Amino acid sequence: MEAGSKRAVSRIKRAASWFSGSGRRAAADDPVSAILFVTISMATLAGIAAIVRKLTLMGMDSQVAFFWRNFFCLVWMLPLLAVRGRSLIQTSQPKLYIVRVAFSFASVSAFFYALSKISVGEATAISFLSPLFGTLFAILLLGEVVRLRRWAALLVGFAGAMIMLQPWGGGGGATGAGLGSGQLAALFSAMCVGIIGPLVKQLTGADDADRIVFITAALMTPLSLVPAMFSWTWPTGMQWLLVVLLGLFTVLGHMTLVRGYVATDASLVMTFKFSRLPFAVALGYLFFNETIAATTWTGALIIFSAGVYIARREAELRRGIKHESHPRA
Repeated sequence: MEAGSKRAVSRIKRAASWFSGSGRRAAADDPVSAILFVTISMATLAGIAAIVRKLTLMGMDSQVAFFWRNFFCLVWMLPLLAVRGRSLIQTSQPKLYIVRVAFSFASVSAFFYALSKISVGEATAISFLSPLFGTLFAILLLGEVVRLRRWAALLVGFAGAMIMLQPWGGGGGATGAGLGSGQLAALFSAMCVGIIGPLVKQLTGADDADRIVFITAALMTPLSLVPAMFSWTWPTGMQWLLVVLLGLFTVLGHMTLVRGYVATDASLVMTFKFSRLPFAVALGYLFFNETIAATTWTGALIIFSAGVYIARREAELRRGIKHESHPRA
């Protein structure tokens, strides 16, 4: 009996250590663990898209699903709040959080709406444009200097978008022929995510990743209730299970992705984020009998390759700047 109690206490301590260390810098480079964490994260993020797709097909409005995602994200993070206490919600950057929440609200709201209109695979493929939009906004809004190779990667990436979306088709359907409301919503979501990237970088200068996610969810929960009220319906029995899982997958996707980023170089993590598309396509096929066009696969691969190149190039430039600022004796 005593041995069983000791084991239970040990497990609780390990869980507390796991929670309290979330989002903090790893002591050493561990690419194997990073790849594992990122792959798990991409699977859970694809699961989020599949759950939202299922909820909307069952009759729940996408904005109601968005509210429950935020609400149960907070609920699942309460153990982390119990472990870390007030340190999880204290920040010196409240104004920056307001801006971040505004863009996050627009991004997730639009992405959930897109999932009510187009397949899980297509919505996921369009989301790969976000790093390209991020680089473009850094040039236009922050005055970042970009040389020929990154400009070329941007042009290649947006050419991939043309292959995938085929805006000249005018069909507006889910087959990659033309732009409908779902594709436009997914594009808008990707643009917002591109803006969020630089904001998150600024937030991480003073706050760890779990604090960022918790504060963001705490602010977005009441905010997302406003549009949800216009089409409010209470979940049914099966829908309750799905919205609880939606919150859990949101937390797990965040925690595993953060661990991937802190375990190794961000450019390596970026390479394995493409696994999200096969997961999304597989879930779409298994649960909804959805497929995506060959042009969507081709365009997504081109877009993702351009994004990986940009990430690796930016990492090389940062290392070069650091090396110049700390020359060897």
